[in-house]
Amino acid sequence: MKIGIIREGKVPPDTRVPLDPKQCAYLRSEYGLNVVVQPSPIRIFKDEEYVAAGVPLEEYLGDCDLLLGVKEVPKDQLIPGKTYSFFSHTHKQQIYNRPLLQAVLNKHIHLIDYEVMTDNLGRRIIAFGYFAGVVGAHNGFWTYAKRTGSFELPRMKDLYDYAAAKKVYAELQLPPMKIVLTGTGRVSTGAAQVLEDMGVHQVSPRDFLRETYDEPIYTQLVGRDYLKHKDGDPFDKLHFYQHPEQYVSAFQPYFKQADMMINGIYWDNRAPAFFTKEDMANPDFNISVIADVTCDIAPVASIPATLRASTIADPVFGYDPQTGEETAPYQEGGVDMMTIDNLPSELPRDASTAFGKMYIEQVIPHILAPNSAMIERATIARHGRLGPQFGYLLDFVEG
Repeated sequence: MKIGIIREGKVPPDTRVPLDPKQCAYLRSEYGLNVVVQPSPIRIFKDEEYVAAGVPLEEYLGDCDLLLGVKEVPKDQLIPGKTYSFFSHTHKQQIYNRPLLQAVLNKHIHLIDYEVMTDNLGRRIIAFGYFAGVVGAHNGFWTYAKRTGSFELPRMKDLYDYAAAKKVYAELQLPPMKIVLTGTGRVSTGAAQVLEDMGVHQVSPRDFLRETYDEPIYTQLVGRDYLKHKDGDPFDKLHFYQHPEQYVSAFQPYFKQADMMINGIYWDNRAPAFFTKEDMANPDFNISVIADVTCDIAPVASIPATLRASTIADPVFGYDPQTGEETAPYQEGGVDMMTIDNLPSELPRDASTAFGKMYIEQVIPHILAPNSAMIERATIARHGRLGPQFGYLLDFVEG
């Protein structure tokens, strides 16, 4: 099997890779796979590093059996009839990626999407989410520092790796502040690691609402903490997953207490938002910085102030609660929104190596096995037709 690592073509550019040089060399030596790399001037791991590891550079990848990337491949760069794996962001029917899915089908591409690779219990097996949480939390604090001037923090993108960030955290002196972190998955786990490494103490949701502190503290919320059944029935996690439309938000007590929010949930479009635009206009709304790692764009979003995705180059925009419109950041009475949608790109070395490790351990055995059920579940398209799990996308494709 010949595997090609493609050059990332999406704009703005992404410096991450699906496999680092050592991992490519490992697949060549231990698995006997012919792994090659398309030259690129933007990767965090340079062409020379791949060559030094014994991995060939090849511009032409049309003879590869499998092409690996990270972000969406521009439709004009797709090679007809080939097998690709990348994050296509098409399974949730995102309108901006309809042309990509149409091109995949028209070009008879076999698309195996990382985002829908799951085990037999439906759990995702490979993702960048942990590092999205790490960078998202860091950027939340960076935004708070810019807003208040109470401490200084470098951008994560300007640090070599997370080990360098931890050295910064060891010297950091944070003011008293209250942070609410939502979710318990990969994203929230990464965010919680940053909070721990910064020396921010965790407290229970109950104490978060009732106690005062002279140090920075955070609480981590799960569904039962901020959701309630419309009819007053007890919160049931399984029932919520099956019928999220039957629940309403109970987040109000937290937005009255928190200074900063880090949102790390996976949000179902049928579930309630944490709060409304009207809530944000209420004088009791205390949150001044929101790091929305989830980054679902309003109006179909868990946070109504996420008007758009921000960028690594321009990470923060302001939100005016009185008008519901975007403003310049760091304004009196405004809420500062950090909504970068490619956060792991600020920590590309760590994120790429961790992703490659998961790919080798969790995916390569299935790629090499005949008739893998996991690969079948992750096949969004093949031979010009939608995969068996994705027939619901037909109307979306046809507009």
